[in-house]
Amino acid sequence: MTETKPVALVTGASRGIGRRTALALAAAGHDVAFTARTAEEGAGRIPPRHGTSGAIPVPGSLARTRAEIEALGARALPVRMDLLDRASVRAAARTVLDTWGRVDVLVNNAVAHIAGTHERFLDLDVEVAERTVTANYLNQIVLLQAVLPAMLDQGGGTIVNLCSGSATSDPPGPPGEGGWGVAYSASKAAFGRLAGAVNAEYRERGVRAFNLDPGFVVTEAGAARGGLDALKGKGFEPTPEEAPAAAVVWLVTDPAADKLRARVIWTPKLVADHALLR
Repeated sequence: MTETKPVALVTGASRGIGRRTALALAAAGHDVAFTARTAEEGAGRIPPRHGTSGAIPVPGSLARTRAEIEALGARALPVRMDLLDRASVRAAARTVLDTWGRVDVLVNNAVAHIAGTHERFLDLDVEVAERTVTANYLNQIVLLQAVLPAMLDQGGGTIVNLCSGSATSDPPGPPGEGGWGVAYSASKAAFGRLAGAVNAEYRERGVRAFNLDPGFVVTEAGAARGGLDALKGKGFEPTPEEAPAAAVVWLVTDPAADKLRARVIWTPKLVADHALLR
């Protein structure tokens, strides 16, 4: 059990927003458990944005994030987890609680982008849509149900769910031309309802939940998939990976964050209003 530092659990932290968030929480004084599918550097693969081309290699791994967290003087607990595998989701929560005894902060950043998720409407396989909703919504419930009782037992905790503008906005074009697939956006829309449900039931017991929209972040995975120029051409202003990470730390550590629980928090505005990136 940790004795002096709060414990954070960040999902999907081998690269991108999750990795930046894990490092930012470590720098802010947390011991950090974190999940991903890729254990070792060089093994990362992601599906294409749409179409049938093969898997795309990407950097990032549990091993790299662990080394970077430990270099900041925090304890690191890497845990393999795949949102498409419900048993691994339950096992990840159990591993953290069994090892460190508590979770003070849960950042739900992991998301499943399986092959076929961003196909055009008439090309979408409904089984792909079903798997996407299962991973990005139902299995997120499983993780929350595994962690929330521990937060209640310890007297509180903070949950930050990385939501998506695609959940509430129509795509500016078809997939491949600046838009996104409905399987993905529908799964994120469902996911976006979880924070409000947690607040309604458990805020009086010390648990706070936030929906954080990171904005249009060009992550390593997004850059590797390509197709981002079309979004930029339609007026989407890129947000640096460091911005949502800084926003998470602020939400976790600043009491003023409480008043933002009932809304979707737009990262670029929060970061600008509080000068979180200097």
